[in-house]
This record gives sequence, structure tokens and C-alpha cells, in this order.
Amino acid sequence: MTTPSAVAFVPARAGSKRVPGKNVRRLAGHPLLAYAIAGARQSGLFSTVACSTDSEEYADIARHYGAEVPCLRPAAMAGDLSPDIEWVEQMLGALASAGRRFDCFSILRATSPFRRAETIHRAWATFTGTPGVHSLRAVEKVTQHPGKMWVIRGGRLLPLLPLSPAERPWHSAQYQALPEVYVQNASLEIAWTRVVAETGTIAGSDIVPFLTEGLEGLDVNSPRDWAWAETVAEEHPEALPAVEAPPYPERIRS
Repeated sequence: MTTPSAVAFVPARAGSKRVPGKNVRRLAGHPLLAYAIAGARQSGLFSTVACSTDSEEYADIARHYGAEVPCLRPAAMAGDLSPDIEWVEQMLGALASAGRRFDCFSILRATSPFRRAETIHRAWATFTGTPGVHSLRAVEKVTQHPGKMWVIRGGRLLPLLPLSPAERPWHSAQYQALPEVYVQNASLEIAWTRVVAETGTIAGSDIVPFLTEGLEGLDVNSPRDWAWAETVAEEHPEALPAVEAPPYPERIRS
């Protein structure tokens, strides 16, 4: 069987609000996106690693660490509410215009710095070994169960999930008695490129789960996440992908 061709996309827009400049903020000496690029390159699964960004400076940083930047993302695709499908279509289109087409694409977000090549290999084996799927998405078991979540309507609490049995509502049950629920994390996604054209989405409707383990699913999206990532990186530097390039020499701005 012929191995499918694949491109890795590392999205890194500027303008993060909760952790300013997080995609290029330094962790253990390197900008965060350096670890996504390093993990992708070390996996050996991708003929191309490309960064999607709206910033010339971020583009320079990505190139320094070995990624391509086929085009810059326009401001209209780089807002807080911009959907991923827009920049994915732009990147696939830019590569196709240069005669470079791929069977699959993977999204490796910079905010998961502890995702190593081994993680990507496990996900790839699951994706390519599961017939008929449109895509793969990384998930982990929830720690705060939606069965114990509420919405407020008219000054009253209503359960977010109105599915629990009346004789034993989920909000009054122990965690162990609740149905298993998983939440997506930012570690990785893999999809067949044709899904974008056929469904107008990056995932399609037939999605195989990939359960992340330990730190590989950590998503840096808040100051608390960042503090934890710094602690882990200091105490367990081997948890990060090895970055072969020297640290980017210039001062990084958000």
C-alpha cells in the first residue's frame, strides 16, 4: 500500500489575548511554535511542514526553525472568531498553485509544546489504520463533567445535558457513575484533504478519536497553563521535542 502524502500545518496567528504573543513566547529558550515544527519534522511523516500566520515576524521565526510559509494569512482570516477552514483552504490552495498536492494534512498547534514525534506516529497509525474515516481528532477524558453543568434561565438552574435518568440525575451522581465524556484538545488533527473540498470542513463527519496521554495533550491557553508549562519544561526538559536550530536571535514581540 502506498503511503499517503501529507503536509503538516502549524497555525500561529498574532494577537492572542489571554496569553499575549503565546505562539512565539519563549519556553525553555525557544518560541512555542518551534516545538510544533520540531515534532513534525522529527516524525518523518510529512514532506512539508508549513506555518500559517498573519505576521511577517512570526513567518521569519517559523522559517528559522525549518518551516515553510507559502503565504501570509490576511487579517480577515486572523481574527478571534475566524474559523480554521478559511486558512486551511488558503494554505492548500497556495500549495496546489505551486503544483504541490497532498492526500492528507495535519494541524499541529503551537499551543501543545509537549506533543512529540512519538505522539504524531501513534495518531498517524490510528488514522491510516482505520478505514473509511474522514479525520482524526485528539481528545481526553473530561475532568469537569458536563453532567454537572448548568445554564441559568429565568433566574433558575437548568441542567446543560437533559439526558440523565429522573431517578438518579447526573448532577447528584459520583463522577465514576457518569457516562464517559471526552473533550477535544489542541494536540493534533489529521484529515484527508478531499474532506475540505467535499464537506467544506476540516473534519468531516466520520471522526476517529485519538486519546492523548499525559502532557502531550496540554494546551497552553491561559496564564495558569503557561506557568505549568514552564514548570514542566524546567523539571522535565526531555518532555519537549528536541529543537536542533539555535534559539531565534531577535527579540520576539507579540
